[in-house]
Amino acid sequence: MVSTITDKAYIAGVGETEYVRGTPKGERQLILEASVAACRDAGVDPSTVDGVVMAWKDVPTNEDFIAALGITDLRFHAHVHIGGASPVAAVVQAAAAVAAGLAKRVIVATGHNFYSTTNRLSSAEQSPGGVGNVPGYEIRNNLENPAGLLAPMQWYSLHANRWFHETKADPAGMETVALTTRKHAQLNKKAYMRGRELTSEQYWASPTFVKPFHLFDICLETDGAAAVLVVSAEEARDMGKRAVAIAGGAEGHADSPDDLSSRPDILNMGITKAADRAFDMAGIRREEVDFAEIYDCFTFVVLRQIEEMGFCGRGEAPDFVSGGRIALGGEMPINTHGGLLSQAHVVGMNHVVEAVSQLRGEAGDAQVRNAHIGLVTGYGDFSDGSVVLLHN
Repeated sequence: MVSTITDKAYIAGVGETEYVRGTPKGERQLILEASVAACRDAGVDPSTVDGVVMAWKDVPTNEDFIAALGITDLRFHAHVHIGGASPVAAVVQAAAAVAAGLAKRVIVATGHNFYSTTNRLSSAEQSPGGVGNVPGYEIRNNLENPAGLLAPMQWYSLHANRWFHETKADPAGMETVALTTRKHAQLNKKAYMRGRELTSEQYWASPTFVKPFHLFDICLETDGAAAVLVVSAEEARDMGKRAVAIAGGAEGHADSPDDLSSRPDILNMGITKAADRAFDMAGIRREEVDFAEIYDCFTFVVLRQIEEMGFCGRGEAPDFVSGGRIALGGEMPINTHGGLLSQAHVVGMNHVVEAVSQLRGEAGDAQVRNAHIGLVTGYGDFSDGSVVLLHN
């Protein structure tokens, strides 16, 4: 067992903005608000934060955090850019910084106005050159766009269709993920899709945008931000509110990460590598996981991560998720808050927040009974992966 960060860093505070469609606030403001909320949740004066890790976004800058939080001595900062794998990888990076003594209180934050147009944002809040965070921009722009591959659902369909072709996996597995996460969202006051139940009939009757994706296989576009505060074990012991220990974590990257068509195995994923490292570091067995918050930009991505993390073999995930196993009350509840599919798209930071809430026993009607070990994943760009294991 590699014990690099095991129990040397804790998540002591969580913060979220409202999850909406349409906001007058820019991303910078939302992210900073969530960061302040995480400090308040931990009972920490924001000015005493000495580390910042931004996930996926370039804004806010470290200077923005210093100004907004009143930080008097920023000792460590970093930006992590691996798409939806960034928030979980950023938590691991913050834990490593704390374990190494580089900082004691590190904010990890991200957010995005996915629904509201970026045209309203100042030029300082947009990515240089207007290319955004699209992975492998030159490949996309020069090779794929002229062929009509313009959107993530089209790119991801290449992987999904190959998976179905090779494994003969049951498409009903995607329905199970969609319906289960929507059902969980009905228990979450912060979920955008609360009050909008989903039936099997509605799922199959919805339009197919790109084979094999129906409307409800695709994540939401919402506006909002979320953050967590990672602190040292010493700091955690002194805090009144129960902190959640980081048992282990890792990131991994697919072979030929940007060029799907040239990847030796298009089903190759970074999380395959990351999961073994995270479990080994934490000294936790897969069967000990009480619940999992799995990155769900598409329903099939949940199924594929379950397989590649070693919970079952390739093509077996639809059977794994059947029979209520991933529902509340099941053997391994998944995305108990509704996930990106039914709560909100905050690049997966809301998954980390939910895991902490579960391990604190603060998840309300969606609380997993006797929750002691939680798994959170990130999936970014074209199969970058990240895993963190938490326990109370």
